[in-house]
Amino acid sequence: MKSLRILAAAAAVIGLAACNSGPKTPAPSGSGKSASLRAMEQVAIAAHKCWFASKDPAFKSYQMANELNNFGGTPRFLLVPAKQYGARPLLVVQAQGNSSQVQVFGPLMDQALGARIGSDITRWSSGNPSCTGTA
Repeated sequence: MKSLRILAAAAAVIGLAACNSGPKTPAPSGSGKSASLRAMEQVAIAAHKCWFASKDPAFKSYQMANELNNFGGTPRFLLVPAKQYGARPLLVVQAQGNSSQVQVFGPLMDQALGARIGSDITRWSSGNPSCTGTA
């Protein structure tokens, strides 16, 4: 009976050791953040600064819903109607997985503001945090 317990304990220890063996893959940036999260943080900071903190009149009717730390692996932010935080998003800006490619879609992209949104997001995702494009 005692030898059976020792054998079971040894098997458990070997099993646990096997689970913990193998090389650990370091995070690509050393920060533990995925490429998509790093890209979206950069874009979200610029969007907040340029569209909302600056009180840009073109974005007065909207508010930003930040979902960078969601558990689905798709960091994103949304623009929703002002004072209707739970409303259907009018704009979705997101990146997925280990890609730094930022996607933009939603009804606002089909309106006059869509061209500006597209150029702002492209500029910010390329690393230029300025609020206006250069001529």
